[in-house]
Amino acid sequence: MGLPALEFSECCLDSPQFRERLRSHEAELEKTNKFIKELIKDGKSLVAALKNLSAAKRKFADSLNEFKFRCIGDAETDDEICIAKSLQEFATVLRNLEDERMRMIENASEVLITPLEKFRKEQIGAAKDAKKKYDKETEKYCGVLEKHLNLSSKKKESQLQEADSQVDLVRQHFYEVSLEYVFKVQEVQERKMFEFVEPLLAFLQGLFTFYHHGYELAKDFSDFKTELTISIQNTRNRFEGTRSEVESLMKKMKENPHEHKNISPYTMEGYLYVQEKRHFGTSWVKHYCTYQRESKRITMVPFDQKSGGKGGEDEAVTLKSCTRRKTDSIEKRFCFDVEAVDRPGVITMQALSEEDRRLWMEAMDGREPVYNSNKDNQSEGTAQLDNIGFSIIKKCIHAVETRGINEQGLYRIVGVNSRVQKLLSILMDPKTATETETDICAEWEIKTITSALKTYLRMLPGPLMMYQFQRSFIKAAKLENQESRVSEIHSLVHRLPEKNRQMLHLLMNHLAKVADNHKQNLMTVANLGVVFGPTLLRPQEETVAAIMDIKFQNIVIEILIENHEKIFNTVPETPPSNSQLLLSRKKSTDSKPPSCSERPLTLFHTAQPSETPLRIQAQRHPSHRPGPCSPRHQALCPPPPRPATHPPSARRCGRPGLCTPVKQNTTRSSPSRQAPCLRMFIHPRSLAGWKGPSMERQD
Repeated sequence: MGLPALEFSECCLDSPQFRERLRSHEAELEKTNKFIKELIKDGKSLVAALKNLSAAKRKFADSLNEFKFRCIGDAETDDEICIAKSLQEFATVLRNLEDERMRMIENASEVLITPLEKFRKEQIGAAKDAKKKYDKETEKYCGVLEKHLNLSSKKKESQLQEADSQVDLVRQHFYEVSLEYVFKVQEVQERKMFEFVEPLLAFLQGLFTFYHHGYELAKDFSDFKTELTISIQNTRNRFEGTRSEVESLMKKMKENPHEHKNISPYTMEGYLYVQEKRHFGTSWVKHYCTYQRESKRITMVPFDQKSGGKGGEDEAVTLKSCTRRKTDSIEKRFCFDVEAVDRPGVITMQALSEEDRRLWMEAMDGREPVYNSNKDNQSEGTAQLDNIGFSIIKKCIHAVETRGINEQGLYRIVGVNSRVQKLLSILMDPKTATETETDICAEWEIKTITSALKTYLRMLPGPLMMYQFQRSFIKAAKLENQESRVSEIHSLVHRLPEKNRQMLHLLMNHLAKVADNHKQNLMTVANLGVVFGPTLLRPQEETVAAIMDIKFQNIVIEILIENHEKIFNTVPETPPSNSQLLLSRKKSTDSKPPSCSERPLTLFHTAQPSETPLRIQAQRHPSHRPGPCSPRHQALCPPPPRPATHPPSARRCGRPGLCTPVKQNTTRSSPSRQAPCLRMFIHPRSLAGWKGPSMERQD
């Protein structure tokens, strides 16, 4: 098992379990820091001590062989596995070089020492600084909170309100510092997968260049070197998308943390101060408490946030009753009494605020608690794919394949948003959408057409590969055997509704043609997976763990592209059961499919900024006569969708046709960003213009 994902939603609770997971990340960073420090020391010794080259190289190789990577999540991609075993491969190469007695070594400081020192100083050093700030804010928050809770309730109301406001400010600052620290820790853990290994790979390449008798050994190593370079680049590309998603989620948590609470198995949980009787009086001990309404079990864990350790044994009792403590009956504020079935006497507890006490009271007396609804239990709709939708996608594909298949950065470089929306409004106009023979005019740029295709797929009410199968596809991508992955994904694809599978087949055939021309358009199967993974297989709930699975979404798309003929043109060896077929088919049709002409055409219309998206009904041309499907379109005729309910405000839009002249947009493209690459490994042009799968330009 790898390192557990650190959810931002747990920063507010600051539970013992969250601190344990955070401590495992800190230990891994410290381990990496010590190893890099030792590795830098060994590298300098290797450069300085040419006379002791043999011993220094073997020690360096042994250090590499002992280090093991740990990734975030419960599984690793093929690229991560390749990167993880790369250090052992490096160690083998170094031992072989020692056997050959090669002694020349140059430029080691530039290609190895400097990048490692930079990573250790800028990344791991920044993480340590963030930890110091986090520990300082933790101590400050706990001190202020304890001082605040010890205020007498007999003080003036204005003084109490001022004290409450001060605690809220300190609590908010502690929460923000906690979020930033968790974000930085996970960022460094992800960065080390490529920023740490890449200098080592460059160093080995330098050794191959300068060793007189190392030609044959370098040639034997070239296959793994190529595979590792691709794995590093794929990991880097996935990291860019993952980092932006995690950063976006962190910003959402900062702006409104209450809307992103973690789904908990407990009815209520959090810190409470419990009054304990002593021989010399009473004391208030801080506990992390959880409560389950079904079993009425209260669990109390004595825990000190400052030290991050337990202060005693856990205790669990069964709730009998809960009563709010009157203000004039106790010196402390926010108190309530709890009676337990299996413990004599009354347990007096102090909440952290009036609102916190209200939530505990509501949970314990059986009233409905305030929680976010569980999204996993919500019903999810099937993507509505009608004749107009198929027509739009086919027109975009035809335009790309006929006049833009070799354009560099295809599907990766996005178009101007205003032009994309205008093209979509034209394509989705019922008057032009039914004209199946009309092509998209040459005045529309290829990047605008590709962005329109991706935008239309994202407009569907659910992803093309459906929420209900999202976890199954991810699990299939995590299988160790490649043949098992293909087989499982093959079976899952045939469990999709007919319309979804047809659209997916159409899209994968097109992407395979794009990948076949990767030497011209620079879009490999891996790059296409990065672009279309989040669009076709996005999760229903946005969490850090889900973002970490984006790399496996990309792998699913890669498998679909590489094996599209087998997956879509053959029946899986293990056909789905009748119940599975009934589940998937029921979402697509409830009756025998009629002819093409008898089917109503529906689509999801993209409204103008002042409008609400409307689901509208397309009209058939009056000259169109009912009849059976033509052989050309018979395979693409979807089952009839259920009739759409038209809002009272629905209206038809009179937009211009596909060939309406459009003023040429003069917006300057944003500067391309070229990812760093290794000399002699990756051509710089292969990375030009890369911005990640979800970056849109604004006009």
